[in-house]
Amino acid sequence: MSQKILVIADDASAGLRYQQMLVADGHDVQVRADLAAGTETPPGGEFDVVLISQSGPGRDPVAMLRRVQAAEAACHVVIVSGHAAVGAAVQAMRGGAADYLLEPCSAEELRAALQRLEHRVADSPHAAPTGGQHAGPPSFEGLIGQCPAMREVFALIERIAPADATVLVTGESGTGKEMVVRAIHRLSRRREFPFLGCDCTALAPTLLESELFGHVRGSFSGAIATKKGLFEAAHQGTLLLDEVANLSMETQGKLLRVLETRRVRKVGDTGEQEVDIRLIATTNRSLADMVKVGAFRADLYYRLNVVPIALPPLRERTGDIPLLAGVFLERFSRQMDLEVKGFSSEAMQQLQVYPWPGNVRELRNIVERLAVLYGGTRIDLHQLPLEVREARSAVSTSEVPRTWEEFKRLKHQVIEDLERRFLIAALERGSQSVTQAAESVGMQRTNFHALLRAHGIRPESPRHK
Repeated sequence: MSQKILVIADDASAGLRYQQMLVADGHDVQVRADLAAGTETPPGGEFDVVLISQSGPGRDPVAMLRRVQAAEAACHVVIVSGHAAVGAAVQAMRGGAADYLLEPCSAEELRAALQRLEHRVADSPHAAPTGGQHAGPPSFEGLIGQCPAMREVFALIERIAPADATVLVTGESGTGKEMVVRAIHRLSRRREFPFLGCDCTALAPTLLESELFGHVRGSFSGAIATKKGLFEAAHQGTLLLDEVANLSMETQGKLLRVLETRRVRKVGDTGEQEVDIRLIATTNRSLADMVKVGAFRADLYYRLNVVPIALPPLRERTGDIPLLAGVFLERFSRQMDLEVKGFSSEAMQQLQVYPWPGNVRELRNIVERLAVLYGGTRIDLHQLPLEVREARSAVSTSEVPRTWEEFKRLKHQVIEDLERRFLIAALERGSQSVTQAAESVGMQRTNFHALLRAHGIRPESPRHK
């Protein structure tokens, strides 16, 4: 599909090269060599994609990314940089870049990046603009979300999956950490090989070492045969260490040695064996805080924390609740052969008020219960569980946040919820026309449309096109 692309390059020859590549693929391309000129006119209203090429010494592509974003650009940004460090790519992706490529970039690599972006936009999740009901099958490798934090997670997964870097996935229980790990494996070059997981909380330290590294016959009481460990069994595949914070200090030391040498020694054995695995760890605790109090080895933490992925709790992504609840209700109703009726607006509003201490897992379980009890009817406020019905809105409560982090979290939640309601109300007044809605609130159409896209809201009427 032809796109209008702006190339901002600090090197004139690189800019010309990318222009020729893109024009050959049928794109409408403009090149601006002067970095300041690249943001004189907000690119969001003119371009579908902004390609930032910065290869000179001292150049910071992330700083240029922020300048484009500061122009309120409703466009996607692809960075081509000479900085090959994983940290630079992670910083760019966390900053909102759609993709991060290394200089020199071939025509095939650039074409593949634009195709990935096109597919991501086509498959991006969206929510119905009225009533908070689900309007489509949104997912990214089984993960569901449309808030900025989740879209950042999706982009990061897609970017890092082909590499072999160790990943540390953090988040509260029930946020979907294992689903993220499985998504990384499915998108990696190791997807045809084993995916194995180990729950680090389930076994005593001695049994856990046998589970991870294997043992030889007679190495301990009950070892009646030689056994492969998970490191050996997952050869060429992916190994998940779930809740890695629960490893004993002794096991942490042995794990560190395996990561450093890529060799495993079975319990009771004298020889070592090479292993080729990608390690991904998850935890619902702060390993950095554990390092400070001596409960986790600092050297192992740095080995695991090469690429961090932090999953937000559900209370910080309340805009995703209508989407998740709708998907779950549709799924369970289909399993029970019931017609999906959805939630009343009052019930959905109350679902967004409840703080969800069990996160997405708790929401899924409650929706399953509601489908069993009331499937085939529209679920109303009085049918919700008591703890959900009695939850108070964070906006209306008189309680004052106790810490700066709590204040920032509450502020973000309130603003995101208010902004979403503002957009939906404007669309309703404008009969689902983006142009009319933008005019009614005094915003430029491109900026209004950018906000809709940020919240995953798609008007019901085709008149916005």
